[in-house]
Amino acid sequence: MVGIENDLAIIDVGLKTEGRVPLKEFGAPGKPAALSVGDTVEVYLERIENSMGEAMLSREKAKREESWIRLEVAFDKQERVDGQIFGRVKGGFTVDLDGAVAFLPGSQVDIRPVRDVTPLMNIPQPFQILKMDKRRGNIVVSRRAVLEETRAEQRQELVENLKEGQVLEGIVKNITDYGAFVDLGGVDGLLHVTDIAWRRVNHPTEVLSIGQTVKVQVIKVNHETQRISLGMKQLEADPWEGVEAKYPLNARFTGRVTNITDYGAFVELEPGVEGLVHVSEMSWTKKNVHPGKIVSTSQEVEVMVLEVDPVKRRISLGLKHCMDNPWTTFAERFPPGTIVEGEIKNITEFGLFIGLDADVDGMVHMSDLDWNRSGEEAMTDYQKGQVVKAQVLDVDTEKERISLGIKQLGGDPMESLGDNIRKGAVVTCTVTGVNENGIEVTVGEENMPAFIRRAELARDRADQRPERFAVGDKVDARVTQFDRTARKIQLSIKALEIAEEKEAVAQYGSSDSGASLGDILGAALNKASTDDK
Repeated sequence: MVGIENDLAIIDVGLKTEGRVPLKEFGAPGKPAALSVGDTVEVYLERIENSMGEAMLSREKAKREESWIRLEVAFDKQERVDGQIFGRVKGGFTVDLDGAVAFLPGSQVDIRPVRDVTPLMNIPQPFQILKMDKRRGNIVVSRRAVLEETRAEQRQELVENLKEGQVLEGIVKNITDYGAFVDLGGVDGLLHVTDIAWRRVNHPTEVLSIGQTVKVQVIKVNHETQRISLGMKQLEADPWEGVEAKYPLNARFTGRVTNITDYGAFVELEPGVEGLVHVSEMSWTKKNVHPGKIVSTSQEVEVMVLEVDPVKRRISLGLKHCMDNPWTTFAERFPPGTIVEGEIKNITEFGLFIGLDADVDGMVHMSDLDWNRSGEEAMTDYQKGQVVKAQVLDVDTEKERISLGIKQLGGDPMESLGDNIRKGAVVTCTVTGVNENGIEVTVGEENMPAFIRRAELARDRADQRPERFAVGDKVDARVTQFDRTARKIQLSIKALEIAEEKEAVAQYGSSDSGASLGDILGAALNKASTDDK
């Protein structure tokens, strides 16, 4: 530089004439140029001679060319470059990269949105080049990429220094349904909801709040994924240690209902120790009721310890076991043979359910409704809500079943038949029904029902016609089978006729007497007529 005229620097580049360059091109954004005569500077030769005969020189283009070469090398090597944010433009900011102006998008300023960028202006700081277009002279840079890379390096260093079991202090940064993220000073760890406390925590906000300082223990560190699992309850004594001794089987304790589900209720015995009262263990009589109908959250209840599994950290509790068993009470008050009364609560295809004292139900099987009629027929006599009497047949307290009988209220007609009914005996029957398969009859004063099949209606096939009989007819038949236990009686008119025929042959003739069968039967009938008279 050979001289300064006003705001121009006169530069001798070894040509016939000097060139002039504005002094401002030698300064930096926001800083004036600091030049003296005799200084050596680099300039860009645009033309050897302009219209005034002077060399056309440019310091800005020289700096830009130098910067582009340097920046292209840094861009290819993915190296950081230094620069200063010096202006605002639409969508972002301008950055001076020591001679080259770059664009910094607003989204690339920081990891999180920054409301006020003023503290970041005109301060030398590193940037990462995202894109370069020399033809258009465009450069896009990012400050955020540098911060993320720096943070990742710091995180990696922090994670490598973490050890399982280490106790640290952190700040609750974020809370979700499944836990809380704790900032350990540059690296975040997850504090799962199940590791916040030994007791049940339904949501992390019950214990934690954002910004809260907490002491945590490192449970697990994955150096590859940089995931850190934290715990708070691990810093306290495990209440499950020695739980079997504290809560022996069949012992009773008072606890608080903490949660109710479709399958039961959880009861807290002490902070950190909960047991489950399964829905089947809540009531002796209410089997298909939601647990919420029996207990409520925060209710104090007395429970019995049914099972303890310290390995699975499970305790099974019973609520009904602290109450009188209505089935045992019923068995004591109403032994088999007792007559009870109750309302029909339900009718099923196999019997009646009757509501009894102590809020228990008994069942009358269809086979115990009537001695003579079928169960299906007898069930038509009963309706829901009807009050009936029944006899207690059996009480099974373990299976919680009470068997009742209605037909047992009257005597068993089978027993009333006595010894007169036996195989081979002749009985007088009353016809109660006629169908194509035979006739329905009743036997004796107890009207024991029986059926005479078509083939047993007569000795001769031509007379085996059910229509020969009418309801109300009295007929004699022979008992061909009688099983008192199975309650079966089989009758046959045919067998009676054959027996009478054999008896007549034996009494009035023989096979070699020469008398015809008609003569023999005629004589037998005449004798029978005489006897009747």
